[in-house]
Amino acid sequence: MKVATFSMRASMPQAIAWKKAADLEGFSSVGSWAACALDAYLKLRAKAGLPLPLIWRRGRFRVVFEDGADLEIPGWISRPFGHFHGTPGGPIPAGSTHCQTLVYLPGKRIVATFRYAREARALAAELSGLWARSGGEDIRAGPLIERHEREAT
Repeated sequence: MKVATFSMRASMPQAIAWKKAADLEGFSSVGSWAACALDAYLKLRAKAGLPLPLIWRRGRFRVVFEDGADLEIPGWISRPFGHFHGTPGGPIPAGSTHCQTLVYLPGKRIVATFRYAREARALAAELSGLWARSGGEDIRAGPLIERHEREAT
């Protein structure tokens, strides 16, 4: 198993409180206690239906368009979602119009199209929380998608 190392800054009162909490819960270090506490926080956040924080980066991904064409296009990726400048009919040259289409990457499936990227990203954050709680995309997300589309207009 690969591990990552993190450094955290804390004020003296925070450090004392964290050390006491780690000791009371039987952890050998504040780091191992913090890892457990952060995992519990993320699980609780997902269960509560709060959007998960997504980190977006530029990349290329495959999309199946409404005409059946399966193309690799440039856009923004935050697994399991991506969004690109275009419509379900295909990509649009940059600067020609405001259209951002959200794609579910494992299925190469178009989810919804919005005027702005922030709207596509907001829906992706909510869907990732919903699908994380349900264990997959098979849960009915139609009402959530419809609400986002309605609020975007």
